[in-house]
Amino acid sequence: MSFRGLGWIVVAFVLTLSAGTASAQALNLPYGAPINLDTAKKVTAAAVAEARKNNWAMAFAVVDPSGELVYFEKIDGTQTASIAIAQDKARTAARFKRATKVFQDAVEKGGVELRYLGLNGVTPAEGGVPIVMNGFIVGAIGVSGGTGAQDAQCAAQGAAAIK
Repeated sequence: MSFRGLGWIVVAFVLTLSAGTASAQALNLPYGAPINLDTAKKVTAAAVAEARKNNWAMAFAVVDPSGELVYFEKIDGTQTASIAIAQDKARTAARFKRATKVFQDAVEKGGVELRYLGLNGVTPAEGGVPIVMNGFIVGAIGVSGGTGAQDAQCAAQGAAAIK
């Protein structure tokens, strides 16, 4: 086995160890049929309600399992950068089957090589969460505009709206 191959095994091990219970469960779930527009709107509505309750200006993106955008919405006054960041967080959560906080925590702990940050499609910032229906990952929601914890709080509310 090459050094590079061993490095990726170490990265996978660190990510597995740093995954929370919910993220570890999502990682083990298979992909299902892609989330449809009506369901994506329900997920987003719950996330938007949480943001409005707290007076946070945010952007919300829902993607299918492959990371393709299904639905997007933003609250007036949201910073422009949050449009792309929300989509990137959602893509990361869908494609890697785990909350983006897992990546953020791994980077913060320093247990991951710097090349990990260059993996195509990884946004190591809290606020992306897989969407699970009937035991299948059907997509993910990404939220941006607040702190990482605020983004994650809204994303979690959205994902929980269809359970």
